[in-house]
Amino acid sequence: GPLGSALSTRFGARPVAMAGGFLSGLGLFLGAFATHMTHLYLSVGLLAGLGWALVFTPSLGTVGRYFPARRALATGLVVSGASVSGLALGPLVPLLLETYGWRGALLLLAAISFNLVAAGALLRPLPAPGESPGPPKDRPGLVRLLRHGPFLRYALAFVLVDAGYYVPFVHGEARAHEVGCDEHRAGLVMAAMAAVDGGGRVAAGWLAGRPATPLLRHLFAWVVLTGLALLLLPLGTSFGGLLALALAYGFCAGALVPLQFAGVAEVVGTGRLVHAIGLMQMFESFGSLLGAPFAG
Repeated sequence: GPLGSALSTRFGARPVAMAGGFLSGLGLFLGAFATHMTHLYLSVGLLAGLGWALVFTPSLGTVGRYFPARRALATGLVVSGASVSGLALGPLVPLLLETYGWRGALLLLAAISFNLVAAGALLRPLPAPGESPGPPKDRPGLVRLLRHGPFLRYALAFVLVDAGYYVPFVHGEARAHEVGCDEHRAGLVMAAMAAVDGGGRVAAGWLAGRPATPLLRHLFAWVVLTGLALLLLPLGTSFGGLLALALAYGFCAGALVPLQFAGVAEVVGTGRLVHAIGLMQMFESFGSLLGAPFAG
């Protein structure tokens, strides 16, 4: 997060995203030759994870700065790709494991990740609106953001949101088994939640682009709806009930994602957007890491 934003500010989004794509592919490639679990931690966990972080932050920051008028919709379209890939990789990875083994599967996933190099090359180094070409003379950095009260409150709010956000995605399948669903129905619940997650991201981005209501009010409404859906999930004690609640939660949770990042620009402005997104990722990781284990 912060590393990607700092490098992006220094060298530009394009080379950083391309380097991240290369590292992610390299990490998966090296993981295919691992002979010990430590090798997988270092290659897939550390190297590939670092690469994906270097791709995400510059890409999202670039979109947020280049489309100020339709920032929420543009962000929604970008992050909806995560839902599409989740739906595609869900059935693909087991098929690859069964056909080629885990080493072959990692090699094929590495080939897919190397395509991020080409995708990163498409990030055109245009100046953001109102910004002159060339390196800025006085660009506020990470330290100044750490003293920015509104941003810190915004980040803290999403640390708390993320503490519960991933619980249904982590424990949803186990909950489905708990209420009597077989493997097929449990998988259907998770797939349905992932599918509407992508729809929620695009829909919320489009709705937030309407000028009638400020973006942060849209964000507040979706936070409330997501929290209510999360509270109601334990009431799903049958396949039908759990599926309906999972659909509601998936849509609302998906709607949060683009507005969360688009809202950063409302809090700190476009000049500090890339730095702020990087810090947001770092802060949110604490809530994400702690929430699911505490839930069981």
